[in-house]
Amino acid sequence: MRRRPLKTLTVLAIASAVAAGTAVTANSAPQQSDSHQDIRNVIYLLGDGMGRTHVTAARDRFMGAGGKLTMETLPNTGAVATYAVEKNSAKPALVTDSASSATAWSSGVKTYNAAISVDAYEKKVTTLMEQAHAAGFATGNVSTAEVTDATPAAEFSHALLRGCQGPVYSDAACLPKKDDGSYEAAPADKTLITPIAEQIARNGTADVILGGGLARFEPDDQKALQAQGYQVLGSFGDPKLPAQTAASQQVATKADLDKANGKKVIGLFNRGNLTVEHNKAALPADAPQKQEPSLADMTRKSIQLLTDRKGGSYDRHKSKKGFFLQVEGAQIDKRSHANDAAQTLDEIKAFDDAVKAAYEFAKKDGHTLVIVTADHECAGFNIIEKGTYTNAEAVAPPANTDAGNPANNSVPSRTASGAKDPARSSGIVNGAGAGDTKNFAPATFRTPDDPKDVKDGSPEASLWLTYLSGNHTGADVPIYAYGPGSNVFAASQINTELYGKMYRSLFGRSPQQH
Repeated sequence: MRRRPLKTLTVLAIASAVAAGTAVTANSAPQQSDSHQDIRNVIYLLGDGMGRTHVTAARDRFMGAGGKLTMETLPNTGAVATYAVEKNSAKPALVTDSASSATAWSSGVKTYNAAISVDAYEKKVTTLMEQAHAAGFATGNVSTAEVTDATPAAEFSHALLRGCQGPVYSDAACLPKKDDGSYEAAPADKTLITPIAEQIARNGTADVILGGGLARFEPDDQKALQAQGYQVLGSFGDPKLPAQTAASQQVATKADLDKANGKKVIGLFNRGNLTVEHNKAALPADAPQKQEPSLADMTRKSIQLLTDRKGGSYDRHKSKKGFFLQVEGAQIDKRSHANDAAQTLDEIKAFDDAVKAAYEFAKKDGHTLVIVTADHECAGFNIIEKGTYTNAEAVAPPANTDAGNPANNSVPSRTASGAKDPARSSGIVNGAGAGDTKNFAPATFRTPDDPKDVKDGSPEASLWLTYLSGNHTGADVPIYAYGPGSNVFAASQINTELYGKMYRSLFGRSPQQH
């Protein structure tokens, strides 16, 4: 049963302080001023599930081994540790999900997996987007996922469980279970069990909201948004119906987005996640999915809307307030979970195109900090040697000897051969054998370095890719940064530190303790 809409969602005033990291490396690209006082805008872009290997593989695929993606041309680079903590404790949980990781950079607080901007003890924590909005900055939240999904949700909602997206409330989606299988008692703060869509539609935290997830919303959400001055693209449905369907709701289109000019805009371009670029490219021209904007389209338009929000071109000399924009390339993770290398690579390229849009704006503006990173790695993505196969064990165990130092010798942990399984390593996964669900074979792709007659899915293609897992892994992720103050991200850092660094960039001071 749907809960009563919230009249007001309280914004807490303070958040925890975090420490800055130490410099690790800087790109050879030209440097620019690092003066914090020049920062007006912060654009934070993340490739969901994008590990170091994802970036390298996309570079090899689209730019060649000696090329660079746009994100790799940003002058300051570092690494981010992504671990979560176990519930009701500070004990690390080494592999995070998107909800816990997004809470970390949004609030500076470690929490349990599945938590949306609450701490490990289920206490609501204030987010950077809420603080920016309260201070008069324009704010935007863009994703290729449902806007109620974990990463966007953590900036502008609070929930005990990430599954509490709506449109209706249920104990199973919104209340954690206890060890005996029963549900926890409802918290005193009912916001934490209010469907995320309902929170987004009523709290006004983001001025621009672009992405998927129309099915999470209902006509009364549209009414609530319009009452706050939002230009709603498409339609959230028919209020006379008890439940909305694909027939009763109208998704927004790129054409709608191109014409949008409101000070506040929400556009939901699919009832679920947006269509992955690899599949969209294969559809006929009149397919509905062809009307969806790309992530780069949404990034450029959101920047325009946020800078023009006062009804004309943004004049930094008249206002000290700029904007804070979060942009998520969500399908990198979702397609890595599916171990679909072709879709994964195209989503990384689409994300990098969005990075380019932000970077080009920042270079012209001169007062915009651009940060590019990920929430976690996904699926243990590997670039393997051409002609090798993918079983976890080698054909023959390597001898554990060191001719130069016998002290290194020991008995191998595995003494028997892990012979190649012909049923699971029978071919190229995106070529012959692609339909065999048991196939552990590599996916192969041609690169710009290959001869012109080399085809994707052939043994001759030079890029060979495999996955170790269908889930997240605990590896650190890369981070790239450009603009005033971007040198502070050239560090080995924990994801909670990103909150403090972005806070100082926007506000010119450190966040206060909780």
